[in-house]
Amino acid sequence: MERITVKAFKETADKKYLVRKDSGIDLAEWDPDGKSILGITKEEEAGFSLKLHKELWDLQGLLYAEHKRKVLIVVQAMDTAGKDGVIQHVFKGVNPEGVKVASFKAPSQEELDHDFLWRVHQKVPAKGEVVIFNRSHYEDVLITRVHKMISHDVWKRRFREIREFEEMLAAEGTLILKFFLHISKKEQKERLEARIKDPHKNWKFSANDLAERKLWPKYMNAYEDALGNTNASWAPWYIIPSNRKWYRNLLVLAIIVNQLQKLPMKYPVQKQNLKKVVIQ
Repeated sequence: MERITVKAFKETADKKYLVRKDSGIDLAEWDPDGKSILGITKEEEAGFSLKLHKELWDLQGLLYAEHKRKVLIVVQAMDTAGKDGVIQHVFKGVNPEGVKVASFKAPSQEELDHDFLWRVHQKVPAKGEVVIFNRSHYEDVLITRVHKMISHDVWKRRFREIREFEEMLAAEGTLILKFFLHISKKEQKERLEARIKDPHKNWKFSANDLAERKLWPKYMNAYEDALGNTNASWAPWYIIPSNRKWYRNLLVLAIIVNQLQKLPMKYPVQKQNLKKVVIQ
């Protein structure tokens, strides 16, 4: 018999790591280790994940069949925090026809010739789809700010433009969930060292990772401003403690399932009377 229920874990995770509306963000107040909710242990994680994945499978199938709503999931983080790992773990086994991943790297010249949201808008979910942004439009108020590619006035203006863009998507029937995977600088050091030591992980290492690491305080300030200025009821941020990979994955999975279960989704009614159908 379970010491805690999956339902209790989902609801507690959703409340505990949600950024409150209009609250200022000080990432120093958010523990990247994170104490396990209701005492759940790594040994219990497999059983919880199995049940949550079953629920996600059913909910994603319902979303796809109903063909009314859309789901956008934004994943942002410092290097090594586990964006790829979260996406792979949370969405394993779902119907690939209804789930897409969009990754945003350095913009092309064509993309630079348009407004900063142009390339993003092309990737948002259609009806019945779940789309996961691995990095996102937030790169344009983070890396561009830290490296002084844009002025103070520009990145401040972009906060408003992002809020309005996401509000429009929400008004059009999109559930938006945004996750910041929060790791400590110490944990990042250990993960970068692991990439150097393990021949199978060497390909992940880039000298640029070290240059970006030196800018850690500036990135933390940029994230605090971005999260605080773009958090909204229609597009909330969650700050996920990510030093422990199993706990990080479980939290994101639980929150997504909990939010999908709140949608009043129904399977479409078959207009044809199936009782009269005879299969020869």
